[in-house]
Amino acid sequence: MKKADIYKLMDLIEEIKKVDAMILLHQDLDKSKFMVSQYEGRKTKLMGSLIDELISPTVQSPQSFSLIKQVIEKYYPANKTRSKDDVDIEKLAAAI
Repeated sequence: MKKADIYKLMDLIEEIKKVDAMILLHQDLDKSKFMVSQYEGRKTKLMGSLIDELISPTVQSPQSFSLIKQVIEKYYPANKTRSKDDVDIEKLAAAI
């Protein structure tokens, strides 16, 4: 992996950390949840970018797949509330 790749990935991770901190801050402050939803959308986009980078041919490895798992578990812990889409995802998970 090139140093440029490492720095790009580190920048993405730092940006995710910052956005996650803003989500936590606004969960306590904003009763309307408007800002929380905006930051959650930003976090989702950043996570997608990070995953895209980690699965790119120049970076892709068993370690990068493990890192994807770690990042997802850290920033999207298991949630007890379920939506309709979660049922479909659970079907996919059961197929694994």
